[in-house]
Amino acid sequence: MDNFGEILIKWYQDNKRDLPWRRTKNPYLIWISEIILQQTRVAQGYDYYQRFVKRFPDVFSLAAADEDEVMKYWQGLGYYSRARNLHAAARSMAGAGGFPKTYKEVLALKGVGRVYCGCHLFFCLWNALCCGGWECLSGAFALVGD
Repeated sequence: MDNFGEILIKWYQDNKRDLPWRRTKNPYLIWISEIILQQTRVAQGYDYYQRFVKRFPDVFSLAAADEDEVMKYWQGLGYYSRARNLHAAARSMAGAGGFPKTYKEVLALKGVGRVYCGCHLFFCLWNALCCGGWECLSGAFALVGD
């Protein structure tokens, strides 16, 4: 299947939805969208994303917030361990000076596994196509190893 990439990109261009995390290359904003969209439909997560990034526009503002405030902005999304892990990871990143840039650094974040880590690096840090639901492509892009 020599033209798989071309077919995939054409399909994406023809079918993509206009979503704010697709209009940025900012790894923090894309990370927030991915954590919110785990176990959550885009239709439900969209408004949460907008409110969350308005209040916490970068990793440093999220890290500086207390957990109760983070949980308040997460309320209604469920799977509250996602919010706790997100907050802990933000504090770790802020302490290290910002968003990590290597596989090992991203994988070390609380709540991040190998598939997400590889996809995040592929899509965000290497500025490739972002579909806003990377698990759908994880089989095709299982390229990053230990």
